[in-house]
Amino acid sequence: MADRLGVGLVGSGFIADFHVQAFVGVRDADIVAIQGRNPGTVRRLADACRELRVGDPSTYSDVGELVRDPRVDAVWVTTPNHVRVETVRAITDEVTSGRARLAGIAVEKPLARTVAEAKEVLEMIEGAGLPHGYLENQVFAPALNRARELVWRRGAAVAGPPYLARCAEEHSGPHRAWFWQGAMQGGGVLNDMMCHSVEAGRHLLTPPDGERLMWLRPTSVNASIASLKWTRPGYADELIRRWGPEVDYRRAPAEDYARATITYLTAEGQQAVAEATTSWSYVGAGLRLGFELLGPEYSLAASSLDTEATVFFSREVRGAAGEDLVEKQNAEQGLLPVVADEAATYGYTEQDRHMVRAFGDGVMPAETLHDGLFVTRLLMSCYLSAQEGRTIAWDSADVDEFVPEVAQGTWRP
Repeated sequence: MADRLGVGLVGSGFIADFHVQAFVGVRDADIVAIQGRNPGTVRRLADACRELRVGDPSTYSDVGELVRDPRVDAVWVTTPNHVRVETVRAITDEVTSGRARLAGIAVEKPLARTVAEAKEVLEMIEGAGLPHGYLENQVFAPALNRARELVWRRGAAVAGPPYLARCAEEHSGPHRAWFWQGAMQGGGVLNDMMCHSVEAGRHLLTPPDGERLMWLRPTSVNASIASLKWTRPGYADELIRRWGPEVDYRRAPAEDYARATITYLTAEGQQAVAEATTSWSYVGAGLRLGFELLGPEYSLAASSLDTEATVFFSREVRGAAGEDLVEKQNAEQGLLPVVADEAATYGYTEQDRHMVRAFGDGVMPAETLHDGLFVTRLLMSCYLSAQEGRTIAWDSADVDEFVPEVAQGTWRP
């Protein structure tokens, strides 16, 4: 392998674009190849790489060809959830057959639609002998990690470990049709966004030098889901106009709101609680990420919309809708927050820097696919709790073959 890691992006959609932006802050790697099913988005993403000087990538329609490219040392998998298993199978087949060699593979959140799929993905990758990383950007967010480090070093060291984490992610709805479809995505907002919030909560409750899989053991999960906005007749019609008849929330809705309370037992035998709230029914400036951590004599709070800069446009300033101020932007007039570098603020830059360094050094990243599998178990336990309307004891939750009603198309809010 060369001194600089050659990264191949599998997938050319919304998240892949964030990785391209993030690589501006990655010094020891280049994006050398991009594969996708849409030639137009692949070309645009490759042009963006060249414009930002983060690589001069070759473009492919076949994932096997990308993996066999001798410039590709590691692969970032950003494909939609419903093709995740087949994508990983195609990559690992190239490696196990000897047609390709990789220093590592990183897979976007959520790892899969079900626990069974997540286990299959992990088994294929470990069977190929590949180091692996779970691309959960929020646990790499700089502001969150700086505050976490200070709270644990100054507060917890004196008063004791924290006991309550609250994490929320909200926006007005996804960018692509497949996100809205339970069967393709694996559910609704709970699977799409609570994967962030439950892992961020687990991250906050774990000491910086601790191992999340060892420090926190779940004891129970209680969750609920609802469709608050998008099943209302006018909004259901809007989804059909926007995405076509395959996104019909009168017939096959997915949840646009979810909440969960996860109770843990720490390695020191103390109780800790993580609360998560997510929605596709939030209307505000744009994507809102909120975090809180409470301990005996201290607290932490962070919000992605508490920005360093704002702009104001009067009603006389009219223009086309866009997302040039913040992801999922909902307005172009009034007093608006400006997120100056979203890739850095949301954790993508530090996440990619960490993965590149780990694969380049031949070690496992801090966030691996074992974390991704654990998160999938948590999410499926949340769906089970919501469906049955009860608290689920972690030790009794059998979710290995569980498929949520939302993913089956049988859920009726």
